[in-house]
Amino acid sequence: MLRKLSLAIAVSCASNAMAWAAEAPLSTKTDLVSVYQEAVDNNADLAAARAQYGAQKEVVPQARAGLLPNLSGGAEVADVRTSIDQPSAIANRSARSYQATLAQPLFRADRWFQYQAAKDVNEQAALQLSATEQNLILQTAESYFNVLRSQDNLASTKAEEAAFKRQLDQSNERFDVGLSDKTDVLQSQASYDTARANRIVAQRQVDDAFEALITLTNRQYNSIQGIVHTLPILPPAPNDAKSWVDTAARQNLNLLASNYAVSSAEQTLKQRKAGHLPTLDAVAKYEKGDNDALGFANPNSFGAPYGGNVEQSTLGLQLSIPIYSGGLTSSQVRQSYAQLDQSEQQREALRRQVVENTRNLHRAVNTDVEQVQARRQSIISNQSAVEATEIGYQVGTRNIVDVLDAQRQLYTSVRNYNNTRYDYILDNLRLKQAAGTLNPGDLQDLTRYLKADYNPDKDFLPPDLASAAEAQLKARP
Repeated sequence: MLRKLSLAIAVSCASNAMAWAAEAPLSTKTDLVSVYQEAVDNNADLAAARAQYGAQKEVVPQARAGLLPNLSGGAEVADVRTSIDQPSAIANRSARSYQATLAQPLFRADRWFQYQAAKDVNEQAALQLSATEQNLILQTAESYFNVLRSQDNLASTKAEEAAFKRQLDQSNERFDVGLSDKTDVLQSQASYDTARANRIVAQRQVDDAFEALITLTNRQYNSIQGIVHTLPILPPAPNDAKSWVDTAARQNLNLLASNYAVSSAEQTLKQRKAGHLPTLDAVAKYEKGDNDALGFANPNSFGAPYGGNVEQSTLGLQLSIPIYSGGLTSSQVRQSYAQLDQSEQQREALRRQVVENTRNLHRAVNTDVEQVQARRQSIISNQSAVEATEIGYQVGTRNIVDVLDAQRQLYTSVRNYNNTRYDYILDNLRLKQAAGTLNPGDLQDLTRYLKADYNPDKDFLPPDLASAAEAQLKARP
């Protein structure tokens, strides 16, 4: 007669949870949205990106300044020494002058195209900042769920160690009464030692995951809220790769930024070509000073008083026609052609990468949906296999190696199940990022499935797993 299913996982977790780790107080558990807000306020990479955008957007007023009036003023103080051969005489005078010049560009094609390029650079920088802000959403989710992943992995590793410890104790008891040989004890001891080593590594991985969360937000966390097993595992909507690719082509932030990079390169090329064109400025100039400083011809004889203040106002047009600059302009045009080609090729490479990533992530989410259900069923089947193998060992049809292998496979399936759950969550977010639709609301949606009193040592498995596994075992002929 089959003995009642014990569910090694459930028993191990329930009996050892308090011994392995004390649950943190509810008040110290942080949710996903709170972590994201801390990241927005304190993330160094985001702060650097914002500063970079603040610097880059200044190219627009700098370029626009080349099209606006330019007003300058100056003053000059000098000693003037004048000599005349006939009659022989030398005069020394102190000269002072003041001037103001106003210049308004009327035709500066190069500066106009430079201004257009600057506006494109500004739009590109704004989109790149938005892409960085969007990436922070994904970084937050990855860091948060990596903590949960590592905690669940630690919990399953603890349960595995406890199961092998129980098996070692049973092997020692059977050896003491002569029901097994020393080989069973040694095999059990080896499995227990390996599980113990794995648990130590898993504990370090939890600490490392929390450290990454601290680096992201510059905040210390004791524990975070966990995800419940009732999270809906659904295919992407719409479940059509082409729709996601079309959305990505329209909304992917990095791809949109590359469009402005190409446009900026086109305007820069026009700017360089305009170096061959003439320029026309309106110039107004006012000067005031003594005659020596301004250099006007003295109508009086040399011996007469040499000076007096002079004022002069000038208003006119200034035309400049470039003829030859040593080949500089032609070289800059060739350089701009090459840079335009580079930006176009980079945009095409990025477009292909976005299409590839979007299609791959769409497939990944659908695969994750199927895997979560399959991995869950795998736990049930492996638990039933463990129970059946233990029964066979008791009656002598199975050996200790069979039991240990079955238990090892069981806990491997547990870790695979939890890894697939978190892969599903993150792949969904990555798909939305590729399509350009990822936003903080996606994190808010996930918080509905967070458990405030989540304890990894108790909650790393679905709560109905025991009954499902027992039902499967009873259904066997």
